[in-house]
Amino acid sequence: MTASLPPVSIGIPFFNAEEDLLDAVRSVFAQTHEEWELILVDDGSTDSSLELAKSINDPRVRVYSDGENKRLASRLNQIAQLSNYEFVARMDADDLMSPTRIERQLQQLVSNPALDLVSTGLYSLDNDNMPIGVRCVSPKYVLTEKSLLAGNSGILNGSIVARRDWLLRNPYNETLGRAQDANLWIQAYSRNDLSILIMSEPLYYYREDNNVSEDRILSAYKVVRHSILNDAKQRYTNWGRIRAYAESLVKSVTIWILARLGRLDVIRRRRIGRTISESEQQKVIQAIKKAQATSIPLEPADH
Repeated sequence: MTASLPPVSIGIPFFNAEEDLLDAVRSVFAQTHEEWELILVDDGSTDSSLELAKSINDPRVRVYSDGENKRLASRLNQIAQLSNYEFVARMDADDLMSPTRIERQLQQLVSNPALDLVSTGLYSLDNDNMPIGVRCVSPKYVLTEKSLLAGNSGILNGSIVARRDWLLRNPYNETLGRAQDANLWIQAYSRNDLSILIMSEPLYYYREDNNVSEDRILSAYKVVRHSILNDAKQRYTNWGRIRAYAESLVKSVTIWILARLGRLDVIRRRRIGRTISESEQQKVIQAIKKAQATSIPLEPADH
């Protein structure tokens, strides 16, 4: 129990996530911090995701659906608007998290009033929920202009816990199809409004296999270049912007060549991060199994 910590709103936007959504929800129910509300926002799913969400019979869980496909940025802004509490946590519908994630991040925000956001490291999972790597920043890591403009800030988007006021004054750009988070960090830094702690602990479990494709990567680089040109203003140097734009173009060409050669596995291996020991792997597997075994109250969707 963590009665000394404030309640938190946890938001999960979902689109056609019928295979993974309930495991993500179980991961919420498994948290050591138990004072939360869960906001499930459907983005026009055409599978059984919405029915599964509606079948969860718990007063802490709210489900929203307008039948439209407005995409992720819009739904993240909606979650901030719907949240009842001062602190808002994000999670993706196909991921899992450590049972202590919310507690640990709230502790940081409560003890550091100047902080607006806290992110964590991650364990990379394959499609069978097997931990295959870990990505974390160093405990001495410092966020820089260069890393932000490279779209490589170390901020793990799905693991964010933020003050609701910060989210409301820093909405996502809903016109962007990809890399909305990278754009948001660039904008917030430009406004001198990015007070963030990136924890070095891997408290988020990220399914990696479905997130590396030529289209996804090239689209993200394109959005980052758009952000460099249009949103990297105050606090950014002209030389830093020029260098970052050129490096992004080089990266795009590299991805295009690797895709033509059928070698995107090179990028996948880099994204997985460092390999983990067998003992560390078993520890994560046990945490995942515990989350998946957590009971959630379900009833028929049409009940």
